[in-house]
Amino acid sequence: MSRALFDELRNRMEHFRRSEQKVARFVLRNPDEVIHMRIVDLATEAKVSEPTVVRFCRALGCNGFQDFKLKLAQMLASGSQFAQFSMNDSDSVAEFSHSIFDSTVGTLLSVRDRMDNEALNDAINALAMANRVEFYGFGASGAVAADAQHKFFRLQISTAAYTDPHMQNMSAATLKKGDVVVAISQTGRTRALVDSVRRARAVGATVIGLCPSHSPLADEVSMPLYIDVHEDTEIYTPMSSRIAHLVLIDVLAVGVAKTRGPKLAEQLKAVKKSLNPLRFPEQEDEPGENDAPQD
Repeated sequence: MSRALFDELRNRMEHFRRSEQKVARFVLRNPDEVIHMRIVDLATEAKVSEPTVVRFCRALGCNGFQDFKLKLAQMLASGSQFAQFSMNDSDSVAEFSHSIFDSTVGTLLSVRDRMDNEALNDAINALAMANRVEFYGFGASGAVAADAQHKFFRLQISTAAYTDPHMQNMSAATLKKGDVVVAISQTGRTRALVDSVRRARAVGATVIGLCPSHSPLADEVSMPLYIDVHEDTEIYTPMSSRIAHLVLIDVLAVGVAKTRGPKLAEQLKAVKKSLNPLRFPEQEDEPGENDAPQD
């Protein structure tokens, strides 16, 4: 058993009945507890009926609750899955911090395994050949856009990041063929972002989308890079998805750097060297402190 069970749970979340979603969320948050529960215990904790638990299990292709628990236990024993982040009022700092780290690691592994490497290669080539690269995003995705601009401006590419819909529309209107927009969205359903993307494509720009599959944004971009991360955002802002977006930006930046070759490597060294006067020098060891005895 691999990560397939948890991935299927997340992917099918919106298609479950509302009562079944409660069961799914509880399982994602507390997988280690569920394998030791009776069906009545899970129904009570998820605040649903026992028949709802049975329907939930059968919707996942299991014969019943015991069959579901067996598959869940096999997956946990393989050590290949991390639970979705959750926090109870009684959790200690160690407990909720471990939960955040585990959830993020699991998200990154899931996104990595699902990534279309051919689509990733096409996006890297488009960015490497671009005359101008603009990054669009709102909210938490706006922070990712700013980080992307910080990385890409060092690659000898004219680049900017916009997190305001008016600025995005003005940017899109001034683009032309050979320019690239990278649209970043955790939901893929932000109307203003989709509108800006349509304007950019209308003038001939290529649009790369970092977004969920089967979303309005994914349908509008030229090159979608799917990041399907299902997070409980009822209370918390997106966490793991933002980290996945940042890592994918790193992948794109490294890919562009490799594509542009040795000349760019020299440029990056020069940029790094230019920062030296802004930093304190590294602390040197006291004479003889770490030196091996000399004869």
